[in-house]
Amino acid sequence: MIRVLIERHVAEELSEHYEQASRETLQLAMQAPGFISGEALHDTADPRHRAILATYRSEHDWQLWHASEERRAMMDRIAPMLEHEEKITVFAH
Repeated sequence: MIRVLIERHVAEELSEHYEQASRETLQLAMQAPGFISGEALHDTADPRHRAILATYRSEHDWQLWHASEERRAMMDRIAPMLEHEEKITVFAH
């Protein structure tokens, strides 16, 4: 089992749009093989700093989702709302 931390910094005026797209992305991820759980978090000191913490059965399952058409399409929507590229860190037990 692995945990994936995805950090994003959302442009201030686009937070509401980001929230919607982020929820839709998480709903799609939940259907991906190997997906176990996911949480969407925001930094209490900087509400534009967002984090997604997801658990997958294996790194292979994560890589399949990361490279999927569904995720790429959602990132095409989300990326313009970000101040810079998302940061992804994969953790293992």
